[in-house]
Amino acid sequence: MKKIFLALMVILALGACSNREKPFSYRGLSMALPFQTFCDSLAARGFAVDSTKTDAAFTRVVMAHPTEKFRLMLAQQNGQLIALQENYQISTNDSTRQLWLQLRDDFEKELGSWPNMPKHGDDHKVAKFETAGGFITLTLENTYTPTLQVLYEKKKEQRDYHK
Repeated sequence: MKKIFLALMVILALGACSNREKPFSYRGLSMALPFQTFCDSLAARGFAVDSTKTDAAFTRVVMAHPTEKFRLMLAQQNGQLIALQENYQISTNDSTRQLWLQLRDDFEKELGSWPNMPKHGDDHKVAKFETAGGFITLTLENTYTPTLQVLYEKKKEQRDYHK
């Protein structure tokens, strides 16, 4: 009886260990990739570096795609991607609100969680999602020119300084 119980516990432990969350990613690209590899992967998807908006040290890179409605701004530190932001410029407030709602609903389905919404109004909306590897923040500002931003931020690694 003890052997059966022990075998059952081992099977349960293995099942629990194998049920890991998927890594933090941006449209199928792992944000754990080295920065240059991540940029090269975006270039292979048709994105091009905007050299007029990219800084000389290559710590902040702006990329655009001819058929996408957004520009990408990527930030790196020590060769690792730390944040990525999609910046949408859309002509009308109504179309920006509709896109914000669609993106929020898509993230709810994909991540299986409700967002934290510290601001919820017609002129300024924010929805924050937390994942295992980072945070996704949707920000809508409908002031003089409607803007929509989707920010992907990797979580900072927890370090144990007491060892």
